[in-house]
Amino acid sequence: MQPELSSAERKQLKGRAQRLKPLVKLGKAGMTDAFLKSVDQALTDHQLVKGKFDEFKEQKKQLAPQIAEKVGAALVGMVGNVFVLWRPKPEAKE
Repeated sequence: MQPELSSAERKQLKGRAQRLKPLVKLGKAGMTDAFLKSVDQALTDHQLVKGKFDEFKEQKKQLAPQIAEKVGAALVGMVGNVFVLWRPKPEAKE
């Protein structure tokens, strides 16, 4: 399930993301299971993740929402070939 963000939350997350370096890059291999696993792990570790399209730049507007959907994250925004994803930390299991 993808989290919903209000415009205020989205604005605040975009501000925080400006200082981040891209943690994941979509390269020649495309949207493989390994790529999605690395995005999922980065979101688990950091909540807010910046990614970059090294390849598939012409399809970025279609691919970014698909990546967000597959990892259960919200697409905060896109600027150029960079996308930002956010997912809340999972609830601690007791």
